[in-house]
Amino acid sequence: MNVVTVKVSLTVEDMGASSRFFTTHLDFREVESAEGYVCLRRDDTAAEIALSERDLELPPRAWRGQGLADLAVTLTVTDVAAAYERLRREGVVVNGGIRREPWGERVIQLADPNGVVVRLTEWVPPAGAH
Repeated sequence: MNVVTVKVSLTVEDMGASSRFFTTHLDFREVESAEGYVCLRRDDTAAEIALSERDLELPPRAWRGQGLADLAVTLTVTDVAAAYERLRREGVVVNGGIRREPWGERVIQLADPNGVVVRLTEWVPPAGAH
């Protein structure tokens, strides 16, 4: 088996708002679209984000997934501090600033207009590592 790309599929209430967030603030671009669907990709990775509009006629439990409660889209980046400063200048709310985790990452967390949690992570050696 050869994996050629990874696609995260998200069902959201306002597909346009999520698409604008990812294209405006996280440098994704639209590569495919149809009624109620858009696929986003960055030029520097094969990963994709597919956005579908939730059918407002269906109750939330009838959706295929159980919602976004425990889901986060994590993007590994090369300079989380620069991303943090740029996003703040653009007016994006970053929850809690930059955190350094003991297992070796610096991370910021934000959310798109539909509540999709996005984490930007930069891997760094853990404290005390050689």
